[in-house]
Amino acid sequence: MSITVSKKSGESKEELIFRFRKLFLEAGIMDKIREKAAYISPSRRRYEKKKAQESLKRRVTHE
Repeated sequence: MSITVSKKSGESKEELIFRFRKLFLEAGIMDKIREKAAYISPSRRRYEKKKAQESLKRRVTHE
């Protein structure tokens, strides 16, 4: 997955960087990098998934 941003006429460097950063974060690339930075055991992944589901269930029932 690559992101290409070209400079528009009259656009400053700061605006160009802002546009790139926005696309970068929306694409979720940073999240993928963080996930791959450290090994997470399969049991830990299951545990975190279960906790997230329980949290979501609690939020839905309290609303």
